[in-house]
Amino acid sequence: MTRTEYPWLLPSAMADPELPGDRVRTRRTVRDWAVDITAFLCAAGIALIALAAIENEGSTPDAVLVVDSVIGAAACCALWFRRRWPVALAAALTVLSIVEPVAGGAMMVALFSLAVHRPFKPAAIVGAGALIVAPLQPWLRPDPDTGYLTSVIFGVLLILLVLSWGMVVRSRRQLVLTLRERARRAEAEADLRAEQAQRLAREAIAREMHDVLAHRLTLLSVHAGALEFRPDAPAAEIARAAGVIRDSSHEALQDLREIIGVLRGPGETGEGERPQPTLTTLDALIDESRQAGMKVTVDQRVAAPGDAPAATGRTVYRIAQECLTNARKHAPGTEVTVTVTGGPGDGLTIEVANPAPTEPYERVPGSGQGLIGLTERATLAGGRLEHGPTPDGGFAVRARLPWPGA
Repeated sequence: MTRTEYPWLLPSAMADPELPGDRVRTRRTVRDWAVDITAFLCAAGIALIALAAIENEGSTPDAVLVVDSVIGAAACCALWFRRRWPVALAAALTVLSIVEPVAGGAMMVALFSLAVHRPFKPAAIVGAGALIVAPLQPWLRPDPDTGYLTSVIFGVLLILLVLSWGMVVRSRRQLVLTLRERARRAEAEADLRAEQAQRLAREAIAREMHDVLAHRLTLLSVHAGALEFRPDAPAAEIARAAGVIRDSSHEALQDLREIIGVLRGPGETGEGERPQPTLTTLDALIDESRQAGMKVTVDQRVAAPGDAPAATGRTVYRIAQECLTNARKHAPGTEVTVTVTGGPGDGLTIEVANPAPTEPYERVPGSGQGLIGLTERATLAGGRLEHGPTPDGGFAVRARLPWPGA
């Protein structure tokens, strides 16, 4: 979290956002020094006024005046430790003020510091003790110019005022610290959400690249391998394979250009973006695979494929595309069966199956992550996908996707 621009203007407990509210840094800020000096001078001024009043009264021996002066000075100097030991100092000065009027100012400052730096319970206990002993000091060392009852009422009100003021200051500081913590958590959550969004975007791009480019590059690999192992093939077959390689390369470049366009800024997107595949473009995918030499049987039992939801149709297309790619890589030469059924209200079901390969072949390299991506894609579309080997040694993929009714 960003620190404040002027931390020296804050109390030490608030200047460092890493420390909780009841902990204080060992080093005072400039503001702390100013407040501590002001508190010391105020306590010393009250002590001097009280000492002058005692001296003018005339009945107090000089030895007692000297003791009062020393004790008053010690009480004021003790205020420099009020941040470290607020409870002990406030309790000690409360007891001392019973017999020493010159320590009254230091006691008030200590009570205020206690209410600011400690929770309600210790402040309430020490404050209650100060209220209880408030009638004792005027009784033991009365002020000749002020009545006893007036002195007691004034002392009680002053203690209540100091404690209330300190609690208000503490409440305000706690509110600021709470708001600061909320801001820090909000920033952390925003950073986490941004990181998750970036990760999800990268995964989506990687999944799209795998689904789209793997199909094209597999066609390239198969036909390039055919040209390599059959250099004596007829010219017409070589020309056809070269044409498929050229077309697949062009399509792969187009697909790659579209995917890279996702990474560009809003003003950098290409003008001619191709439409996304749907259920109606599934036939073109099958024809493309057949032109590459695959044996594909299609059982299309969807009455109106153009009415299928775009997201569902695109998911069916990607599932078929990945399954054909896998069959081409792992079971070349076998006949692949693609079955698509369903309709509005019943959902769409696609099943792609192939038998086990019957002759040796050279495997095309693959990452093996396609089925994981298909499962995630089907789940995100609100459906489910199952895959696994068949009893005859082949492989089958079955997915069911939602198609809401009219």
